[in-house]
Amino acid sequence: MLKKGRRGSKLKKLTALIITDLQNDFMPSGALPIKEGEAIIPIVLQIAPLFSHIYTTQDWHPNNHVSFAINHGKRPGEIIEIHGKSQILWPVHCVQETLGADLIPRLQRIAIEKKIYKGENPLIDSYSAFFDNEKKKSTGLNEYLKKRGIQKLFFSGFATDFCILYSIKDAIDQGFIAYVIRDACRAMNKELLDETKALVAMENYGAVIILSREISSYL
Repeated sequence: MLKKGRRGSKLKKLTALIITDLQNDFMPSGALPIKEGEAIIPIVLQIAPLFSHIYTTQDWHPNNHVSFAINHGKRPGEIIEIHGKSQILWPVHCVQETLGADLIPRLQRIAIEKKIYKGENPLIDSYSAFFDNEKKKSTGLNEYLKKRGIQKLFFSGFATDFCILYSIKDAIDQGFIAYVIRDACRAMNKELLDETKALVAMENYGAVIILSREISSYL
């Protein structure tokens, strides 16, 4: 029988922190700034040492990406139909190999095990850390996690009402136990109460909504 300390260490290895899209273009001076996005940086840096496995995701779009308003002669925020589904149009952001697509510099302090890139297909948008929005292609994260026996995923980053929401649903669908670290996330909030609606939707789907100070209780 494992002693408590060793057992806790073993269980910790089955958990992972997913830092979602903490990229320059979502910062205040970026192409698609998220309000108060910079406020989560100290929290993410503080909680990172609690985890044995840390993964990051990055939007990694080509210039001709379907979600860019300019590629349709439209304005950001407009909604069009692509492949029979609604597509929100965004400003050009997180273009591959640009400074805007890079992770924020302060994440260099964290031991990141693997970086996951999404949104590379110019024809399909991709919010989730696991699959594109049409479930046609996997990012490889699901397979990577399961190969290592990881069971619990703790999500932080951007945006609560888009990439976090989609990632949480896919994580649960793939059999993971999923946690949203509420104060380590920020929402796009295109409409009033989008963040609240997203948190309720994730909780109803089976996610556990927690605060950063509560993490140790769930490891």
